[in-house]
Amino acid sequence: MFRVMFHEPRIPPNTGNAIRMVAGTGCELHLVGPLGFDLSEPKLRRAGLDYHDLASVTVHENLEAAWTALQPDRVFAFTAHASTSYADLAYQPGDVLLFGPEPTGLAQEVLEDPHVTAQVRIPMVPGRRSLNLSNAAAVVTYEAWRQHGFAGGV
Repeated sequence: MFRVMFHEPRIPPNTGNAIRMVAGTGCELHLVGPLGFDLSEPKLRRAGLDYHDLASVTVHENLEAAWTALQPDRVFAFTAHASTSYADLAYQPGDVLLFGPEPTGLAQEVLEDPHVTAQVRIPMVPGRRSLNLSNAAAVVTYEAWRQHGFAGGV
């Protein structure tokens, strides 16, 4: 339904958690390299538990390869520096929900990529840098899925 994209993720358990999340929601997870870990990393496997075989996970060498493979109509790039709230969007199946690496977030050149439809934020109280990557992806994915009546869910 929706395509969650992690650009250059660095922390294996976050990606493992996202694997469980996309398995539970019927979404796809796209990992854009270079990755900061190997997919066989024990912490990634542990966080994903037995959901790896139930999840759609694709690794792309770089962002250009991801765009070529996905041919997205809409890409929402999540950044603490945006003014539009994730809750103000009307999500459509096939949307790409793009999140940056844990220590830095998305680089300016990624935020300015012509494929990016809008820069979006998840509201927080003042003085906080960001949410955990897998938590942020789950918040947005569940809102997008909710808007479609949790299609396919029980």
